[in-house]
Amino acid sequence: GFAMPAAAQNKVKSETLRTPKQNSAPAEIVRDFSRLPDAVRKKREEILAAASSGDLAKVAAIVNADQTTISFGGDIDASEFWKKTFPDSDGAEVLATLIEALEMPFVHMDKGNAQEMFVWPYFHAMPLDKLTPAQRVELFRLVTAYDFREMQKFGSYNFFRAGISPDGRWQFFVAGD
Repeated sequence: GFAMPAAAQNKVKSETLRTPKQNSAPAEIVRDFSRLPDAVRKKREEILAAASSGDLAKVAAIVNADQTTISFGGDIDASEFWKKTFPDSDGAEVLATLIEALEMPFVHMDKGNAQEMFVWPYFHAMPLDKLTPAQRVELFRLVTAYDFREMQKFGSYNFFRAGISPDGRWQFFVAGD
């Protein structure tokens, strides 16, 4: 298929990782996983199975195969990065977060262009001040009240989010801005 130059891929990736512009049209929140294209559905299931096993190496193997962005700092060894980031659980906490995120509703962003992406959880594409009470409860399944206050100061959701492109490549799993 069509291969995008690396520089363009990096630009696409960095723009997709950033929080959507607050003035853009709100993305549809999708709760029906059967609406995912086959390649995306299969990748999501593969990631969930690997994360559910509790084996960081299984998830890291998918990260390596897909060249998934795991940090804004350029970290590429997922197992080491997650163990360093979550030392109290030897990295296992990130697997629980990954599962929790991928089990949430998602948004289909940038349909029909090079940045097209399926992103979990949908909060990534929502202004925090527009969340309904029920959506706030969903958000608190992932984050603490402290995290939420920090996001309000920051201006948008900046906790973990995962993106899978329509071709089934796991593009990113990052937290931060």
